[in-house]
Order: sequence, then C-alpha cells, then structure tokens
Amino acid sequence: MSGRLKLRRAVVVDAEPLTVEVDGERRRAWADTALLGEMRVGDEVVVNVTALDLGLGSGGFDIVHVNLTRGLEASGDAPEHVLKLNYTSLQHPVAPVELPVRLSNRDGGKGAPEQIMPVLVLPLHGHLAPAAWAAAQASPGLKLGYVQTGGGALPGPLGRDVAELRGRGLLCDHLTAALAYGGEREALSVAGALDAAADGLGWDAALVGPGPGIIGSDTRLGHGGMAALDNAHAALALGLPTLLSPRLSGADPRERHRGVSHHTLTVLELLLGGVEVAAPEGYEDVNSQLADAAGDRHRLRKAQPDLDGYAATGLPARTMGRNIADDPLFFAAPLAAGACLRREE
Repeated sequence: MSGRLKLRRAVVVDAEPLTVEVDGERRRAWADTALLGEMRVGDEVVVNVTALDLGLGSGGFDIVHVNLTRGLEASGDAPEHVLKLNYTSLQHPVAPVELPVRLSNRDGGKGAPEQIMPVLVLPLHGHLAPAAWAAAQASPGLKLGYVQTGGGALPGPLGRDVAELRGRGLLCDHLTAALAYGGEREALSVAGALDAAADGLGWDAALVGPGPGIIGSDTRLGHGGMAALDNAHAALALGLPTLLSPRLSGADPRERHRGVSHHTLTVLELLLGGVEVAAPEGYEDVNSQLADAAGDRHRLRKAQPDLDGYAATGLPARTMGRNIADDPLFFAAPLAAGACLRREE
C-alpha cells in the first residue's frame, strides 16, 4: 500500500541554491523550473518533504510541488496533445520524438532502425560521464547521445552531469524516455527513443540508463538496476548491437555490491538474449566473475580503462562519497565500456 503525499507549505528564502523554510526550519530544495516556473525569494510554495525527512542520501532534499505565488499563471496553450506524468498532478504536454509507422511494419517487417547504432546500457547514472569521455577518446567525433530512463531520478534537468557533458561536446543530445521527462527531446518508450536516435536523429551511438539517485529496496529485483534489463531488451528487440556496462566495486561497504554487483548478475541471468559485457583489463578476479556470469549466452569485451586520464578531466568522479583513488574498480567499468563503444560500419 502506498503512503500519502507528505506536502507542506514553505517560503523560498534563497534562490541559489534553492532553500525553503518549513515551520521555521531552513531546508534544501529543488524545483523543476521548466514545469513550475521561476522561484524567487519570498515566494510561497508547496513542497514534498518525504525524502529529506527520511534522510535519503542523493535524494535528501525537498521537492517543490507548486509555486503558489507565481506558478498558477501558465496559459496552457501548448500545441502538443501527448502527456507525460499522465494522470498525476504534474501531467504536461510533450512532443514525442518517435518516428511514424513504417510501411515495413504493415508488410510484416519488424521495423528495425536502418542504421546500426551500438547501444551501451548503463547500470546507474554514475557511469554516464566516464563512459561518454572514454567513448570520445576512443572515437573522436562520435555523435553520442544519452537516453535517460526510469530507475533513478525522472526529471531530466535534475542531474548536473548531463549539462556538463553537453557543454564539453561529449554528448550530442539528451532524450528522456518513458517515465523520465524534461530532456531536450521526449520519447514515450525506450524503444521509441532508440529507434528515433538511430534513424531520425542520426546518432552514431547511444548511452541508455537511469538518472541520478538509483532506487533501492534491499531486495533482489526491487531496485533501479532492473532498468538495465528493460533497456537492453529494447535495444536487442530493435536489432542494435548491445553492450552492458557492469556495476563493479572494490570498496562498497555492502557485500552485495562488491566485485560484480548483484544488480549486474541478475540482469545477466534474466536477459532473454545475448549481449556483450564490458570487462576492464587489469582486474582479472572480477573479469573471471563476469565470465562465469556471462556463461555461453553473453560475450566479454575487454578494454583498458584510462583511470589517470579521466581523473585529470575534472568530470564527475565520485560515487557514494568515494573518489577514483578510493574505488578505481567502479570507474574502470564505464571507462572500459566507453572505450568499447564505436559506431558499427
């Protein structure tokens, strides 16, 4: 049974970083200004206080639900007639990027993309920046886009990594698919996003994975890492070369995430088709574990991770409070995966 929304009235006391006051207490907050509009000091707002009250790590801040002072003025005259977050109080119109129905579908064809675009499936958002940088080093000029899916934060503007990667030219586009929203482009499904990326948008390669703050419940299947299973299936169903970036760690305090995370082991077990799995050279114990999990169904693809090179870039290099020196294995996985990602000729 779901709990009720925990909403409270608040007042904006600082716009940057956004801070609100709830019952006399100053609290960190975040507002999706693309949906809600500008936040100014003195504005009366309603915030969802659940995450901060629960003491969640990456999600430990209040979320603005509505700006009562200046947030009720939107005209509602958008031309789009397709909704995201439909049947919630935050439903809003979007223009889907999906391609029209093709004649091949009517003739019984599968309607797979005409361009063979490799897809790198990410297990969590922390792999995005290392993978994008490594791909650019391996294939300069690669037109690489990011499809954000469920499994973590749904608002596209929330994560700072995407904006930095776009600013450096390491990503060509940011597409939010299915439940995720607020990217530069919108798709109603992951399959639709990848199909449009390969043909309509002409990407050379795609990164697909959750936004920041992966969901977890300390269970085998109830976590955001399961998004990798759905994302890989979407790529496989479209006939796209599919590579999996494994979640690895040598320093995570939780045993289930040390070595090869149970998230990755479960995805490899449940996949209905074979994929390639990136394996960082120099970590033979972990690669042996990956090989055992891959069995005869999946194929390891080894590459050398450039940890020193990435550390010198100034790109995001922390996970759960640990940096590259603390947990090089975590970063070795997406760096190896990115190095493997090249356009199929």
